[in-house]
Amino acid sequence: MTATPDADPRTAVLLMAYGTPRTPAEIEPYYTDIRRGRPPTPELLAELVARYDAIGGISPLAQRTEAQRHRLQATLDDRMPGAFEVVLGLKHARPSIEEAVEDLAQRGFRRLVGLVLAPHFSSFSIGQYLGRAAQAAGPHGIEVLGIESWHLLPAYVEFLAAGVRAGLAELPAHTRVLFTAHSLPQRIIDAGDPYPAQLRATAQAVADRVGLGADRWSVAWQSAGRTPEPWIGPDVLEVIGASNGWDGVLVCACGFVADHLEVLYDLDLEAAGHAERLGLVFGRTPALNDDAATFAALAGLVIERTATGSA
Repeated sequence: MTATPDADPRTAVLLMAYGTPRTPAEIEPYYTDIRRGRPPTPELLAELVARYDAIGGISPLAQRTEAQRHRLQATLDDRMPGAFEVVLGLKHARPSIEEAVEDLAQRGFRRLVGLVLAPHFSSFSIGQYLGRAAQAAGPHGIEVLGIESWHLLPAYVEFLAAGVRAGLAELPAHTRVLFTAHSLPQRIIDAGDPYPAQLRATAQAVADRVGLGADRWSVAWQSAGRTPEPWIGPDVLEVIGASNGWDGVLVCACGFVADHLEVLYDLDLEAAGHAERLGLVFGRTPALNDDAATFAALAGLVIERTATGSA
């Protein structure tokens, strides 16, 4: 019989993210996991490998996510030394969310704060992450405190606004700003999911801070899945194609928090190439990555959530 570990007085922070292959050999199992255990066809696999090849062979997302974990840990240590331990739990790579929770249970943690590296709530994304964490934690009696969204966190909005200001300074005066996020199946939105409204709220907050009129910006969607059902739009390529009369486009990918395939390929190569063919100057604002000010604010959310408990 395994002895029950002594309770750890610290609070675990389960920092959850999508995950990515770390080597070319991991691309196929990663793709298979995304497809719920169905291996990709040779054609689909070759296409994905080609996309990774186009950005250098593999995505930097694993390193970016670890840097974000380290930044959050260091910030919490500065604020409340010895009170928190930050661990990663990934949706489509290891350590999985379930593996991370099991490890915390074996080490005696009795409470965790779930924080997803995505600002905007959707039942399809953040809801699934927090649900998986709670399901894994339940049998161990671990209390799970979830942070459901941070789409209007002032430090995050200011980071985006600074990127938009800097980007516009380098582009033609008549430049349109596009705020983008990952598309989701339309059926999820039809069921009342708040994801599009939260994205628009972020975009509006940034536009207000920068001083963009309503005619200077719009929301677009990107990286839709390849399934028969409709996904929310308009797609960023369609919006770029309809930007008649503009001299440039600046994409602020505010739905993503790190440099990865959907940014480095879908935007920096595919969208940029599309804009160039249309005679438009293309720009993109920086990804959040491990921005110190934003992660200081996220640490504040973690501390606040811990203080409020299950209330």
